[in-house]
This record gives sequence, structure tokens and C-alpha cells, in this order.
Amino acid sequence: MQRITWERVVSILLISPSVLAIAVFVYGFIAFTSFASFTKWDSLIPDFSLVGLSNYQKLFANPRFQIDMRNTVSFTILFLALCLVVGFVLASLLDQHIRGEGIFRSIYLFPMAISFIVTGVVWRWLMTPGSPGLGDTGLNLLFEKMGLGFLKWGWFTDPMVWHIPAESGVGQVLTAIGLGGLASTKVGISAGVISLVLAATWQMSGYTMAMYLAGLRSIPDELREAARVDGASELQILWRIIIPLLKPVTLSVIIILGHISLKIYDLVVSMTGPGIGFSTDVPAYYMWDTTFRGNHFARGAAIAVVLLVMVAVLIVPYLVWSSRTEAEL
Repeated sequence: MQRITWERVVSILLISPSVLAIAVFVYGFIAFTSFASFTKWDSLIPDFSLVGLSNYQKLFANPRFQIDMRNTVSFTILFLALCLVVGFVLASLLDQHIRGEGIFRSIYLFPMAISFIVTGVVWRWLMTPGSPGLGDTGLNLLFEKMGLGFLKWGWFTDPMVWHIPAESGVGQVLTAIGLGGLASTKVGISAGVISLVLAATWQMSGYTMAMYLAGLRSIPDELREAARVDGASELQILWRIIIPLLKPVTLSVIIILGHISLKIYDLVVSMTGPGIGFSTDVPAYYMWDTTFRGNHFARGAAIAVVLLVMVAVLIVPYLVWSSRTEAEL
């Protein structure tokens, strides 16, 4: 009994520094940031006079923040869709036990080993469109040499925004949840966001491939053989057996990549910045710009809290579902 008590004390002492650090530097700072978002702190000198929800009201009425939310939603949807499709296709090809599988798997996973900063710098070089005086550069030069000049465009320097009509299904949903603003011009996707999506997909599709490949390898071959004996086609096997069994993998990928896309910052900083007319601006960049350039600390704290809520809305239901699933098992 004395030994068990001593071992428990030692265990508590070993984990207490980590618990204390998390309590102070994570939850303590979250609490302080939340408090600051309700204050009048608008300069280098702290002012903790409470102003209620005033900062949030001004924030959601700010045209730049509305554009940022539009960019975040469009980036997240496209990024997740492309990563899921590309990752699943690559995993399906590797699951055929092709020769040199290990080499291809390493090639697909290599982009994940580098940071978004490096990815942003490289893709900024590739997507710089060039100028009339210097000619085409990067991908535009490649398209010109390949006779695919019709594919050339301004990439992240193009301020064009493809608007989604407010009366459309997507427009109604986005407008209903407050992300589309009151006018149809607030709902859409900018050309610059597409450039960011391509760079981010290049880096993270290998991770999706690895997840799907592990899921495919866990499906017993007997299930597929039994389906073939019953006369099912390969498409039916894919749709009715493989994809349903891969739902947990798909959900995990959506959660992990979704929270990355919602708080994306480093890729934007190194690749595009806020863009022309904030065409590639995102809430995380706006938070940094507002807080450390404009010294509007209360408004920056409000943006941080909004980002935290967005990530929590995505992750918390998944954590609850995971806990219930483990309890049932």
C-alpha cells in the first residue's frame, strides 16, 4: 500500500510540469485572449475597460473580414475536396501492388516533410506570371513551351472573383450562416485562393494518400472476392464496400486537414500576402496585421476567438464521437 502511494506521488510529480505549462500557456492564454476581446485595448498601452460585444459587431461588419471568411470557406472546401480525391486516387493506384511502390509512396509523401513556408516560396516562384517586358515565367513559361498557352493566367496576382449568385443553393447556405454577407458579391471564390489551394493540395495530398492506403490495406480481400463471386462489378465494389469502410479514414482526414485550412497562415505569408483587394487574405493573417501592425489588440483578440470557435466547431463533435465509439468498444 505504501509502495502504491509512493508510485502515484512520483507519477503526479512527473506530469505536473506539463500540466502546469498547458494550464498557463494554453488555457490561460485562451482565457486572457477571450477577456481582451471584450475590452477597449486599442493601442500599445493596455486598456481593459469592458465594451461588451462591440469588437465582434465591428469585426463582422468589416468588409475585409467578410472577404476573409469567404476566402476561408472557399479555400477549405476546395482544399478538402482536392486532397480527398487526389489522395484516394493515388492510394488506389498504389494498392494494386505495382512495382516500385515504395519509391512512389516516398515521392508522394515527400512534400509533407517540408513546411508551408518552403511550399509557399517555391510555389510563388512557379506561379509568378511574368511581365510584358521580361516575358512569361514559371508555369506560364512551361505552358508556352508546351503549346498550352491558353492555360496561362495571372495566378495569385489575378484579382478576379467568381461570384456565386445569392439565390443559388450554395449562396443561400453561405448567406444564411452569415459568411456570404448581404449581397451576392460577398459569396464566391477568388483566383488567388485557387493558387493557394493548388499549393496546399500538393503538400498535403500525400498525407491523405497514406491514410487511404492504410485503410485500403486493412480491408480483407475476402470481402472483394465474395462480392465478385456474387456478380458485383468493380465500380459496385468501390461504391458499396470500399468507400463505406473508409468512412472513418475520410472523417479523420477531414478533421485534420479542415483545422489546418481554417487557421492557415504561413502559406499565405510566404506565397501571396493579403493579395490585391484582399483576394488571398485570411482571418489568421488579418489577426496578425491588426494586432502587430495596427496595434488594435482587442480586435485582434476577437479575430483569434472567432478562429478558435471555428476550429472547435469542427473538432469537438469529432472528439465526442470518438470518445463514445471507444466507450462502446
